[in-house]
Amino acid sequence: SIELEASGGIQNNDYSWSTGQSGSTITVIPSETTEYTVTVDVNGCMDTDDVMITVFDAPTVDAGPDEEICFGDDITLIAFGSGGSYEWSNGQTGDEITVSPTSATTYTVTLTDNGCEATDEVEVDVITVQASAGPNQFLCEGESVTLTASGGSFYEWSTGQTQQSISVSPSNTTTYFVTVSEGVCFEIASVEVEVGPGVTATVSTDQEICAGEMVSLTASGGTDYVWSTGETTPDIIVNPGATTTYTVTVYNQGSFATAETT
Repeated sequence: SIELEASGGIQNNDYSWSTGQSGSTITVIPSETTEYTVTVDVNGCMDTDDVMITVFDAPTVDAGPDEEICFGDDITLIAFGSGGSYEWSNGQTGDEITVSPTSATTYTVTLTDNGCEATDEVEVDVITVQASAGPNQFLCEGESVTLTASGGSFYEWSTGQTQQSISVSPSNTTTYFVTVSEGVCFEIASVEVEVGPGVTATVSTDQEICAGEMVSLTASGGTDYVWSTGETTPDIIVNPGATTTYTVTVYNQGSFATAETT
């Protein structure tokens, strides 16, 4: 709408408009370019004047379809309109802008043409994939371990398996990779499975002694030793008062085995 205000008369009823309205001020809502005429009659003396109201077509604008991007990527948004100037809600101008949101964001574009405005909006959804293959693992040769990935909806391991959790039994230290996907976005994570050597614990053969005597016991097969007596050396001396079985646990790089002697 627009307000038209005429002058030249004395009283409000001195004015007659081509719309049939009276008064010095009227409001009109033309749907197309229109000329309005006002006649002023003061005590029989009359004069007329015209005013042209130009009506522009309402502009139209389309911000394009909603989009999805992967975290860290950017995307070009393109607006289509009937002409004029474009301004986006992030302050950029022009019909094409490049954005890189870190979370789901709605962008609004305003098209201005001949003082008339039209707006539209587009939502950019951000897909975040935080791939994890779990903590590094240690196992002894011949053992198996379960690896569990997380961070997405789809998983593919370097072994070719596509389950979220897989069981592996490597014969030597191995790094496993998993590709974690969510929609078109993916990230790769890795986990190392360290394989320690097998341990064979050996200890002195069973022995017989007389009461009151001492005997030396020797263990081998690893780097660290723990006896049932609490001692932690490969060789120990014992003086049992009765027939006794001694146990030793032999460790080597996380692996262990036990042996005993009587």
